[in-house]
Amino acid sequence: MSSAPAAPAPAASDVDFAARCYDLTKVYGGDGNDVVAVDDVTLGFPRATFTAVMGPSGSGKSTLMHCIAGLDTPTSGRVFIGDREITGLGDADLTRLRRDRLGFVFQAFNLVPVLTARENLVLPAKLGGDEPEAAWVDEVVGVLGLGDRLDHRPSELSGGQQQRVAVGRALITRPDLVLADEPTGNLDSQSSDAVMSFLADAVERLGQSVVMVTHDPWAASYSSNVVFLRDGAVEGELAAPTTDGVLDKMKNLGA
Repeated sequence: MSSAPAAPAPAASDVDFAARCYDLTKVYGGDGNDVVAVDDVTLGFPRATFTAVMGPSGSGKSTLMHCIAGLDTPTSGRVFIGDREITGLGDADLTRLRRDRLGFVFQAFNLVPVLTARENLVLPAKLGGDEPEAAWVDEVVGVLGLGDRLDHRPSELSGGQQQRVAVGRALITRPDLVLADEPTGNLDSQSSDAVMSFLADAVERLGQSVVMVTHDPWAASYSSNVVFLRDGAVEGELAAPTTDGVLDKMKNLGA
């Protein structure tokens, strides 16, 4: 994780960032009841890294992710996906950008029940009018470890297998960034380990960029860096995190 320098326009060196935000602020409410969910945050997420975002409830984790993904509009500040500024884009342009350059993994698997695992996996590319490259599909499937389950529908897969398909679906268009929101929240410990190992492997072997919001210090230990938020502001970072190291930091944040 690197802090991107505040600047009025992207610099040439910024091409190494999968996403970044400058002076990002999000305020909800009005009539004197304003709630500052994200408070003047400047961050950069380098390519081919795995970053976890943590903090107490109400610290702004999900709001930060939603603003970076263009799912929520910042009150002020600027957001870039790669070299493309997304602040100020209209709904149609944002929809295309999310389809083409972002991958999403949610706590709920969100697989289409009538489609097989293979069909769910390639769905984003098909929706975009593209035929996914066979070699790339095979590589993702190899990392997934689900080669013998691709013809099964979601109801025939375990929770961990469904989530691995969901992660693979997020990777299939080779997006600039995968955003994962509590991806192990509905999984048992064995399935959680499989999914977290896969996310880490996607960064290591496939060169993917991942930002994950989580409350779980164990899950965060799979990342290469952790960013800690409190009251909407960045309260520090931890490189090469361990479960105990994350726990200690979270205790200091009052989580």
